[in-house]
Amino acid sequence: MRKENRWKDAGAEEMKDKKERETIHRQGMPEQDPKLRTRNFDEVPLGYTEEMAVAEAKRCIQCKKPLCIGGCPVDVDIPGFIKLIAEGNFSGAARRLKETNCLPAVCGRVCPQEDQCEKICILGRKGEPVAVGRLERFAADYERESGNITVPEIARSTGKKVAVVGAGPAGLTIAGDLVKLGHEVTIFEALHKAGGVLVYGIPEFRLPKKIVEAEVDYLKKLGVKIITNTVIGRLKTVDELFEEGFGAVFLGVGAGAPVFMHIPGENLSGIYSANEYLTRSNLMKAYRFPEYDTPIVRGKNVAVIGGGNVAMDSVRTALRLGAENAYIIYRRTEVEMPARIEEVHHAGQEGVQFKLLTNPVEYIGDKDGWVKEMKCLRMELGEPDESGRRRPVPIKDSEFVMDVDTVVVAVGTMANPIIPATTPGLETNRWGHVTVKDENCETSRRGVYAGGDIVTGSATVILAMGAGRKAARAIDEYLKS
Repeated sequence: MRKENRWKDAGAEEMKDKKERETIHRQGMPEQDPKLRTRNFDEVPLGYTEEMAVAEAKRCIQCKKPLCIGGCPVDVDIPGFIKLIAEGNFSGAARRLKETNCLPAVCGRVCPQEDQCEKICILGRKGEPVAVGRLERFAADYERESGNITVPEIARSTGKKVAVVGAGPAGLTIAGDLVKLGHEVTIFEALHKAGGVLVYGIPEFRLPKKIVEAEVDYLKKLGVKIITNTVIGRLKTVDELFEEGFGAVFLGVGAGAPVFMHIPGENLSGIYSANEYLTRSNLMKAYRFPEYDTPIVRGKNVAVIGGGNVAMDSVRTALRLGAENAYIIYRRTEVEMPARIEEVHHAGQEGVQFKLLTNPVEYIGDKDGWVKEMKCLRMELGEPDESGRRRPVPIKDSEFVMDVDTVVVAVGTMANPIIPATTPGLETNRWGHVTVKDENCETSRRGVYAGGDIVTGSATVILAMGAGRKAARAIDEYLKS
């Protein structure tokens, strides 16, 4: 009877604790004032305090069957690390995160948690889900800022070598997983800094470069070797990597080739691909010209074509570079925009003007060959297309002209053909993306694996990381067999 009463008491206490947790409101994230932040490149969200993090962590009801883990492409133990934060063990939370995610400070900032783990959080059925991403950022930032960074035990060396091509999210993830399993891992990166899209694509105000550098340094402490300024397919081929003794090769080179719309006037000066515009500003620090000697056009009337995260990054960069009018030109409505809700919200706060149901059809230049106007058509939404979104249809006789002096085209990217062109037998699809087996990321070439945007086309950081983890398991099995 006493045992039965103890069980009843414990059950009642658990129910009481659960109800108390449900009364805690989701903690908002402190941010820079919009009027101030459009004049600097400092990070916009400022992060949780310890008190806010603990309060938010206590909202998690620690489900017996946590659905949130299934929503995470890298299988983070979400209830586990959140419980440690609730208990005040912030360093332990960071260590728990790093068991499956070698880039938690990055993921806490740029992952679309609202479409993944938070989307299926039980609390979200009746109210707001637990702020998983903000807590992930907090734990990772706490570990880095406290200097209490521990390196996990590395397995005994297997004597096997793996070459990773590309130091973006997929490449960094697979390198971290494989080196912990005892393999010798070398990353070959074409640019002068590791990080891929994390350093050339995502602006400082959304992902500070010191955060990426710290995550890369952690991988180096694990034993990952990183060789920069090395274009595989030009300096050496995939076949030559095998000749040098690598037992497997992973291709994580992203999809960085620009896409244009092929409309009249697209070759005028002042028209950028989003890749060039953001690379100049982010990786080459053009926003700090002349301290850094990479110039960038500082337009007064800047139009960014597209509605994804890259478009939001570009238009918010334009504002910070001094644009008086910064426009998003998007052929559908805000409901169909693929950009994160938070990024659209921040852009609106900062004064970005949204020209929706609008499509450019021609650029008009001045006598010196610089863009000065953009001719557009108004659109309406028709039946859904293959993406499931309603297809934009031009409205007859709806042409109008906008004054612009800078245009950034952010309508997607495509695969760079260098590696497929120099790797005999490597199969690609009609878009030039490397084809793989879904279950293990294996390509048509034995010992060659691939993941991230080079396989899927433009996608999210966390999906590329998920592919890196999947490929790591497959390569480990391949090398041991």
